[in-house]
Amino acid sequence: MITTFVLVHGAFCSAAVWSPLVRELTLRGHRALAVDLPGHGPTARVPDGGSALAGVGTADDVAAVRAVVERAARNGPVALVGTSRGGLTVTATANAVPDLLARAVYVSAWCCTAPRASYDGVGESLLDPLVGGLLAADPVALGALRVAWPTSGETFDGLRRALLADGTADELRGYLASMDTDESLHIDEEAIRLRAGAAVPRTYVRLTEDRALPLALQDRFVADADAAFPDHPFDVHDLRSSHVGFQLRPDGLADLLTGA
Repeated sequence: MITTFVLVHGAFCSAAVWSPLVRELTLRGHRALAVDLPGHGPTARVPDGGSALAGVGTADDVAAVRAVVERAARNGPVALVGTSRGGLTVTATANAVPDLLARAVYVSAWCCTAPRASYDGVGESLLDPLVGGLLAADPVALGALRVAWPTSGETFDGLRRALLADGTADELRGYLASMDTDESLHIDEEAIRLRAGAAVPRTYVRLTEDRALPLALQDRFVADADAAFPDHPFDVHDLRSSHVGFQLRPDGLADLLTGA
């Protein structure tokens, strides 16, 4: 049967970042669709004096993805694919509806079997030192994270090294132009811990050139999950790509997904 790939974006992103992969998978004869998490993409809003993402959290993200998975599963196997922070939603959704998923795929994505704080400082992220300079509002007062994406200067150069060292400055400008300014602060620490979802066959795609979510942290996610659930280990594959380069040039990931 034809697999449906349901794609979950990372922080400050939308379904738009998956467009090249959706096109590639579809042209190869597969079904693929990307989900806009609540408050992202066409539903993104920046109201005066506040954020549409204030109060939005993990449960809202899971509800949005679960609704898509439930419909897609009527037509055959579903592979749920997430990258970066999207891995938290993949895990929480897999915990909620493990019987509806044929596979969960983490592309340099968060996969927690311990409290998130326990992963702090694992590997050197080139993105972490830039966060303070990107903030455009007080997160506590706003109830959400808000950033201003640069188009030039030192912070932009730092973002390129962290996110797209294998791409051009113009490619990064285009990518950042598609991103949202706001992101949710509210993460359900219990929901994002791998539990019932461990029974779902899992693939981890290590992005070997990722400088935002470093390889040491990717490996820690895999090692911890394999130790916690030795009867359900990750199937691990390497892809030579930066944090977002694989989305601009999707052939390599499409090869891995269709092979898996």
